[in-house]
Order: sequence, then structure tokens, then C-alpha cells
Amino acid sequence: MTRVVVRLPAVLAEHADGRRSLEVDVPAGGTVGQVLDALTECRPRLAWRVRDETGAVRRHVNVYVGEDDVRTAAGLATPVSDGDVVTVLPSVAGG
Repeated sequence: MTRVVVRLPAVLAEHADGRRSLEVDVPAGGTVGQVLDALTECRPRLAWRVRDETGAVRRHVNVYVGEDDVRTAAGLATPVSDGDVVTVLPSVAGG
């Protein structure tokens, strides 16, 4: 098994019982998609804020493995390793 830390900003933490950091387990050789699947299982209220009805990451949500944006890597197929930090950040708009 691969254990990954998922970091959430305050706006998403409210859908994860106030937790800003969660640990999830995925199979060895896991991917960001599997991390999000595991996150959905343990915190289902968070799921629709991160992914759309097709399972894709919502357009206004950014996901990083370490400091690498998964959109510029392999998307949901981006591999994760034991101890990686996956950060989920909604875009911020304002003026």
C-alpha cells in the first residue's frame, strides 16, 4: 500500500470535518485518480466539490503532487509514491 497525505484549504476542509490534512491509502503504484477515489470514500461530501459528474477534476480546482500541477503531468493518471503530498486547491477569483 501507498500512503499519501492530502492537504485541503479551509474552504474544502469544512467538507472534511474541518480537517486540513488527511491520509489515504492507495495500492502500490497508485495514481492521483485513486487518491481522489479514496478521498471520496472517506469524505463523500468533498467529492462533488473536487470532481464533476464524469469523474474529471473540476475546471476551477487545481491538484498538485508535491509542487507539480497534475494537469501538466498525466492528469488523474499521475503516479503517487508513499509519503507524497497531494494538495487540492480551488481557484481563487477576485478583484
